[in-house]
Amino acid sequence: MADEKSDQPQDLASSKKKSPILVIAIVAGLMVVEGAGVALFMAMSGAPSQAGAAGIAGTDEADGEALQEVELFRGRFQNLATGRVWDWEVEIFLKVREKYVDKVRSTMERRKAEINEGLARIFRKSQHNQLKEPGLQTISRQVTAYMLEVFGADPADGVPYVERVLLPKCDGYPADF
Repeated sequence: MADEKSDQPQDLASSKKKSPILVIAIVAGLMVVEGAGVALFMAMSGAPSQAGAAGIAGTDEADGEALQEVELFRGRFQNLATGRVWDWEVEIFLKVREKYVDKVRSTMERRKAEINEGLARIFRKSQHNQLKEPGLQTISRQVTAYMLEVFGADPADGVPYVERVLLPKCDGYPADF
């Protein structure tokens, strides 16, 4: 019985001393097989099609339907919504169809002060978290609604003169900074 007890610890000790090389070799083999499987699948799936992009580009060019960016405003607005004065450096562009660019620019020149006042009112009334949104969705919607009010739509076909409002820059800084 004493002999049996002494044999068991030796078996456990010898099993613990085995090298992990066999396990590493099995894992490496599985990784190679998996990599080959992924490469084979990607090769069989084929290359992506380029037909979709060509069709879209061709439709915008006909009859003055291409979109053009028109700068509406570049400057600063103040906001006091947090109880602290914040300066917001803003750039606003309008996406306009080519056939409406002259109409939009002439309206911008005639109503420049009114447009600037409306934009300033939007930024002054906005809550701080709306101005800090990653996509500026709330501010974009408000400015878009105001632009549709100012510029209106083409009376012939009812299409709005302004397709979209772009806000590439809307950076806020505390004024006491």
